[in-house]
This record gives sequence, C-alpha cells and structure tokens, in this order.
Amino acid sequence: MTPRSRRLAIATILLLPIGAGAFAVQERVTANSARLFDQVLSIVGDRFVDSISTGALYEKAARGMVEELRDPYSELYTPKELEAFNTTTGGFYGGIGMLIEDQNGTIIISKVYPNTPAEEAGIREGDRIIGVDTSSTRGWKVDQVSSGLKGPPGTKVKARFARPGVSEVIEVEFTRRTIRIPAIPFALMLEGKTAYIPLQQFNETTSREFAAELQRLLREGATGLVIDLRRNTGGFLEQALTLSNFFVPKGAELATVRGRNTPDERYVAEREPFAPRLPIVILTDGYTASASEIVAGALQDHDRALIVGTTSFGKGLVQSVYRLDGGYAIKLTTGKWYTPSGRSIQKERVLDATGNLIEVHPESLETEAQRKARPIFKSDGGRPLYGGGAITPDVIVRYDTLTSAEQRLARVLVPKSQDMYLAMDEYAFAQKGVLKPDFAVTDAMRNDLKQRLIARGVTVDAKVWDEGRRYVDRLLGDRIARRAFGDSVAKRREVPEDAQLQKALELLKKARTTQDLLALATDAPKPKSSRE
Repeated sequence: MTPRSRRLAIATILLLPIGAGAFAVQERVTANSARLFDQVLSIVGDRFVDSISTGALYEKAARGMVEELRDPYSELYTPKELEAFNTTTGGFYGGIGMLIEDQNGTIIISKVYPNTPAEEAGIREGDRIIGVDTSSTRGWKVDQVSSGLKGPPGTKVKARFARPGVSEVIEVEFTRRTIRIPAIPFALMLEGKTAYIPLQQFNETTSREFAAELQRLLREGATGLVIDLRRNTGGFLEQALTLSNFFVPKGAELATVRGRNTPDERYVAEREPFAPRLPIVILTDGYTASASEIVAGALQDHDRALIVGTTSFGKGLVQSVYRLDGGYAIKLTTGKWYTPSGRSIQKERVLDATGNLIEVHPESLETEAQRKARPIFKSDGGRPLYGGGAITPDVIVRYDTLTSAEQRLARVLVPKSQDMYLAMDEYAFAQKGVLKPDFAVTDAMRNDLKQRLIARGVTVDAKVWDEGRRYVDRLLGDRIARRAFGDSVAKRREVPEDAQLQKALELLKKARTTQDLLALATDAPKPKSSRE
C-alpha cells in the first residue's frame, strides 16, 4: 500500500468516531435543553410570587415557542381562537347576522346580512349595541360583543339597541341561526356589456357563487369580465384553484408549493374551463393577498387576464393547521407559493417592535433602475413579468388622491369620524323612500349634514367646508346609497370615481379578444399621481 493510500484509509477510519461523537454531542445538547425547560417550569410553578397553574405555564411556553419563530403567520390557537379562525375562513357561524365595528368606543352595526334574524327583526346599519342579555356593553371591545351574540344555532340571545333619532331603547330576543357570509355581495353588468364581480373572500362557497353570477351575466350578454380582488385577503386554496380553472385549460399548472424536506406540490387545472376565451381584467391592490394572488398570478402567467391596479400584498407563504390535544391548534408556515412561471409570491417583510409587518424593500421607494433589476419571468405568450414577490400589475393605476382642499377638510373631519358617521347615517335613513337611486347630492343636503354636525359639537370653517365639498359629496352620496338602496346601487354610483375600475372598463371596451386586451397593456399611459 502506498503512503497516499494509507493516509486515505486512515482518514476514512477516523471519520467514523468523529461522526458518532457528533451525534452524541447533539443528543447531550437536546437532553440538557429538555432538562433546562423542566427545571425552569418546576421553579416557576413552585416559587413564582403569583400562583400560576401548570396548564397555564405549558400554554405560555408553547405560545412563546411559536412567537420566537418570528413568523407573523404562525400562531397557536386556543379552542376559542380556533373557532374564530374557522368562522373567518369558512364563511359560516352561529349568530344573528350583523357586521359590527368599534367607532371610538361605540359598537356600531355596519352591515346587516340578508335573510338573517337581524334583518327580520328590523335591525338597521347605524344602530348601536348597548346591551347583550343582562349586561351593558359599555367599555366592551368588538370581540366581547361578537362573542356574546354568537352561539349554537337554535339558542336565544337578547340584545338592546340605540337608534339615532329614536328615544326608546330597542330590545329584541333573537334565535340564533347558521349565518353564511357571502363571498360575493353583488354582481353587476356595467357599460359595454362588462360583467363586474367583486370577491370579498375565498370561503367554502366562493367558486359556486362566482360560477352562478358569471353564468347569469353571460346569459345577459356579457362580453368581458372584471374580477375585483381589491381588499380580498384570501381564504381557502381549493376555492382559488377551482375559480382559476374556470378560465384555463385542463392540465394547466395553477401553482406550486415548495417546502423543506418535502417534494414540490404541483396544482393543475382538473376540468375543462367554461369561459376559456372571455377577456378578463383583474383589479388588485396592496390588500390583495394569498389565495387572491394565486388566482391573479395563474391567470397572468397563462395570458388569460390583464392585471390592473397596484401591486398586491405579497403573502406567498403556506400555512398548515395541525390539531392538538385539548381543542388547541397550531398554524405553522410550511412552504412557499410559486406561480406557474416560477415567480415567488412572497414579499420580504419583518415584524417591527409594535408587531406590525414592515416591507424590507418598499416598492414606493423603488427606483426605475431597481425595478428593472428585479428577476424577469415570462408568461405563456412571452410577456415579461416582474418577480421578487407579490403580483405586479400589467397596467399600474393608483387610487386617486384627495385635492389639497379636500385634504384640509378631511383633517378636520377625520378626528370626529364617529360624529360624522352617525350624522350621515341619521340623514341617510331619513332619505329611504324619498330619493331615487340616481339622486345627486345637493347644496341643501350638504347643508343639512353640516347642521347635524354642528348639533353634535363639530364646527367647520365655512370656507374649508365649501372648498372641500366634493369630499363631503362622495361620503354622503355613498352613505345614502348604501343605507337606502344597498351595496350594488352604491357601487354603481362609485364607478365614475373609481379610477382603477374605469381603466378596466376602458381597456375591455377596446378589446374584442384576450389577445387584443393583452396588446393594450403596452400602450397604457402612466397614471397621474394626484388630482387638483
């Protein structure tokens, strides 16, 4: 054996005890860490100045472990928190059918869902909840009120309401029912035979609701479609995949998940589409996230839709929910989403000291050179698509900003938002049955609102009020339409003021086919950043 061969043989032999020693060290570290945890738990449980149950200590330790991951999407759920999570994602709960919000310490009803106990009892948007069963809601948070009103279908709950303009307290005993929150509040046919479908969430019925509304609008002659995913923060994956499949051929890739130590999961369209050639525009904004981004990314990559608006949120992490003993569950990030072209949806963010998510590289600070330096991917037809996280629109159209005069008035009214809210609601309900859906806000209506604000102690300089009247007109017109005629009428009134939707309608009016629509993206003018 040559000297070199002997050295190799010795080196090979020496690797074995080194490897075995490494495992032994790792086992000792693990054992020591477990012993450390047990010792701390024992001392805290026995000697801490305040008594804490062993069960509570274990829960705090488990919660601390999840928090130390520094992942904003990983959470430990108590049984109650798990129920709330399932309600949010599932779109079903046992209750009376109201959406409530906190207006500076007052719990206000902001929406009454149709065909629910709340609607049948005559409860109105704008009513204030002042009591649940025998308890006053003074000082309660929204979660406390919501928990008091929810419960198993068939059980009863009493609630007391204060209504603007009505001196008597309204008391109602409700029988709770299963409440379904619609994914699609309404669907409209807009100018140019364009179907408009706003999607609020991806719950268990989203694809079924969407198919029914789209088929109705197609029967009415729709030649183009706007899918509004603005402020849609996501939901069930399978619903997003099913909806995407309505427009792309069977076998087309829709998304891929890549995790650690697991093979890639590739999701493909499983059925033939029922609207394979319909020209589509998807509206996105900074709140379009998760399942919404999967839909937007798949249709953009396959050249089936033009994306209009602003860049999406960029939530491309996959969470898996694991059930635990005692009704607990852990939601853990286990992978990342990628679009069919290979783009990662995840935009890099970190938690700041207050727990808010902050972008590491804010797009608002991105120069044109930095944008061009981002990775470029290609759609099926060869169109360049920006990578680097989130979905970048093909046509960027920002929300209109307020004029200087409107900003001055807004600075006065925003700190008095509750008074403004209630004053508008009082006036809006008074117009129900008086105005027609195509009403215009008049000087008299504006002055009436101003007097109601003054009665509430809110004073506004006459010049500031007059110069910012367009801001008031939009707010008051929307509130009257919503309260007197419903969300669909309010949206129709809003269309001329919605710059992103206007751009979508303009593009679809010019395009007879999807190819025509995609070709228009390169000719789209850059939007103005402000309005005077």
